[in-house]
Formats: sequence, structure tokens, C-alpha cells
Amino acid sequence: MPGSRFRARHKDESGARTEEKAEQGEKEEEERGDMEKGMGSSLADDCIRDSGSVEDGGCTTAARNIPIAPAQVDAAKVVYGRPTANFAARLAKILFFAHLVAVAILIIFLSIRGFLGRNPAFRPAHWFALLLSAALSSALVATLWLLFVLRHPANAIKASLWLAPSLACAVSVLLLIDGGSSSLAFAVLGLLLALVQSLYGCWIVRRLHHAYEILSSSIAAVQPTPMLAKYVALALLAGLVFSSIWILGAGGVAAGGGSQFAPLYVLLLLLSLGWTMQAIRYTVLVAVAQLAYLSLAFGTETAVPVAFEAAANGALGDVCYGSAVVPMVVAIRGTARAMGLIAGGSDEFLFSCASCYMGVADQLVVRGNRWGFVYARVHGKGLGNASAEVWELFIKQGMGRLIDMDITSSLCFLSGVTGGGVAALVAGSWATAAGKGHVTEVTVYAFIIGYFMTRIAMAWPQACVAAYHVVFAENPQSRRMGSCILARLRELQASPH
Repeated sequence: MPGSRFRARHKDESGARTEEKAEQGEKEEEERGDMEKGMGSSLADDCIRDSGSVEDGGCTTAARNIPIAPAQVDAAKVVYGRPTANFAARLAKILFFAHLVAVAILIIFLSIRGFLGRNPAFRPAHWFALLLSAALSSALVATLWLLFVLRHPANAIKASLWLAPSLACAVSVLLLIDGGSSSLAFAVLGLLLALVQSLYGCWIVRRLHHAYEILSSSIAAVQPTPMLAKYVALALLAGLVFSSIWILGAGGVAAGGGSQFAPLYVLLLLLSLGWTMQAIRYTVLVAVAQLAYLSLAFGTETAVPVAFEAAANGALGDVCYGSAVVPMVVAIRGTARAMGLIAGGSDEFLFSCASCYMGVADQLVVRGNRWGFVYARVHGKGLGNASAEVWELFIKQGMGRLIDMDITSSLCFLSGVTGGGVAALVAGSWATAAGKGHVTEVTVYAFIIGYFMTRIAMAWPQACVAAYHVVFAENPQSRRMGSCILARLRELQASPH
């Protein structure tokens, strides 16, 4: 009995000591966690204060020099396990594949119809040789331009401001040489485009320095590995294959002569080309944005095949939905802002609805924007909800004006015009020299194909900038972020306009 009492008392004392050690250990872990948080915040402040320059001053990123905690790696793995399924995305995916089947049937019909009832003046071999050469040249230009942007972002931005209006003007001159009525109409549009681009380049001069900084800092988060280059090349190859098949349908319309349904066929083909190429482009954007987000937010790298598989499977519905909605929202918002600049503070009847139109555009951009693609896959949400949440986050962090003044999308557009201009000059010059007709159709189609091919390649840097904005909005004091956004926000706060 005494021995049993002693053992019981000894057991109680050892249990009490164990509980005391556990409590002491928890306290030590809490104190250690507080110290790490304090060190993290102080490191973030030091990083912001001591920021240097990437290319011409202002931003530094140290994502690859920071040790990665196991919990962060686990969080990065969880990102790819979350599905993004909602009604709009599922419907868009169904409609997208249904549209591919429908356009395949349409292309077969137009090809057979054009071959059977071909206009004697139409030369199929000549037509396909011209547009295939334009498609191949656009793929080459898109690849070279992407390498130029990744290696020399500042020079690429400057070059796009010069080349885009110059090439648009050159294409217009080529169309004027043809002398037809449709050639004249497209030539006037080309000259107007060149004029607007030139004026825009003069207007954004003060924003270029920040554009250099943020583009240089953001693309550093995703290193150009051979595996990533292979997947981007596959995306360009997919665009090239679809363009080559699409050329058959366009040739069928051209061979049919003056059919009363020819404008309708052309419109359907152009809509299909636009939606499909945008879907390829946004697939690349979603995949690269995930890589950039995880690098900037967690300091970890993810396998490129995993990112592209997640974009092509888990986020395909959002990609199909966004590729149809986001370009329209961007176009509406761009025209609304242009109307606002022209109207100014005028109360004339001509500009009375400018503010109303701008309000509608602001509501639309909340439900569909390119930053939403970052959240759509990373946080497993539909594009509409993701766009609304990330836009609310921008407003909460006081980044609304900075996002409005971001010119990354405009620079990507100018790059697309540059690629389209080169493709149009290649095909249009050949068609003009051969003198076998269809110069206008060949030049315009080549421009459109070249534009979309270049936009597919430019999805890489655009995704990096979008992820950079989102990560900064989530944690402005992150030690992985540079000081260029903070400096830009201070400039905008100090500037009344």
C-alpha cells in the first residue's frame, strides 16, 4: 500500500511537471512567433527603405534569396488542389467547345462550297501561301518580341511606342496602293489608328518610368526556363494551327465571289478566331500568373507543367468566360475613358452621357478584369467573384488610381499592333507584287492573325504584372516586394492630377 501510494503520488507529480513543460513550450512558441513577426516586418521595412534598381532604378525583388518555410510550401501545393467551378464558367466552357464544333462545320462547308463554285480569278495556292507565310512570320515575330521584352523591357516599351504607329501607317500606305474602295476604308482606319497611337505615346510619357520599373520587377519573379518556353511555344503552335485551319474558311468565302451571306460568314469567322485566340492567350496568362503569384507571395517555385495543367483543366471554364467578357469590358472602359477626356467638364448635350457611360464601364470592370484571373485559380473562385474581390482589395489599399493609370495593357496592345503590322506587310507586299488580287483581304486577315499571335506571347509579362499588383495589394509590407508601387502611390498622392 505505501508503495502504491508513492507510485500514485510520483505519477501525479510527473503529470503536473509534464503539463507545466507543455504550457512553457507553448509560451516559448508564441514568443518565438512574435519575434519572427517582428523580424519579418522589420525586414520588410528595411527592404522598402534600401530598395535599389532592377534596370533603371526603383525596384528590387529578393524572392529567391528568402528561405521557404514548410508551411508556405504546403500552402503553395494547396493552391492547385482547389477547383474553380461555377455556373457561368461551366456554361462558357460548354459554349466554347460547341462553338469549335460549329466553326469546324462552317469551315468545311465554306471550303467545299468555295472549291465547287470557285471564282476563276481566285487562286487557292496563292491565297494559302500568302496567309500561311503571314501566320508563320507572326509566330516568329511573337517569339522574338517576347524575348526582347524579357531581356530588355525598357527598350521594348520604347520600341513599341515607335513601331506600332509606324507599322500601322506603313500598312495603310500599302492598302492605298491597291486603290480599291475597301482598301481605302481600311487605309483610313489604319491612319487613324496610327495617329491615336502617336498621341497616346506622347500622353503617357510621364508614366513610362513606372512602367519600366514594375515590368522589370514583375518579370523577374518568373525565370524563363526551357520548360516554360516549351509551353509558351505550344500555345503559339496551337494559335498557328487554328489560324491555318481558319484560313481555309476565309479562303472559301473569298472564292465564293459576291455571295449575299459573305459578310455574315466573315463576321462569324472573325468572332471565332477572336474567342479562340483569346482563350489560348488567357490560358497562358492564368498559368504564368500562378507561377508569379507563388514566387512573390510564398517565395517558392512551382512546376511549370502543374501550372499549365491547372490552367487548362481546373480554370478552363473561367478562361473561356473571361476570354469572351474581359476584352469587351476593356474596350468599353477604354472608350468611356476616351469620352471622359474629350468631354472634360463640359455640360453640352453631345457629352451629357459620358459620365453615365463611364459609370457603366466602372461597374463592368468590377465583374471582369485581368487581375481576377490571378484570384480565380489561386483562391478557387469564379472569375466574376474573383474580379470583384481583387478590385475591392485595390480600392481598400488606395491603389485605384494606380491601377487606372497602369499602361501594361496598352503596351501589350501596341506590341500586338507591331506583330500584326509585320505580318500584314509580309502578306500584303507579296500580294501586291504578285498582282493576283485580294490584296485587302489578305492584308487585313494577316494583320489580325499577327496581332493575336503576339498577344499570346505577351500574356507572359502581362501575367507577371497582374500578379505583382495582387500580391502587393494583399501585403504591401511584404519583404519580397520592391518599393516601386509604394513610391508610385506617394507620387500620385502628392500629385493632384
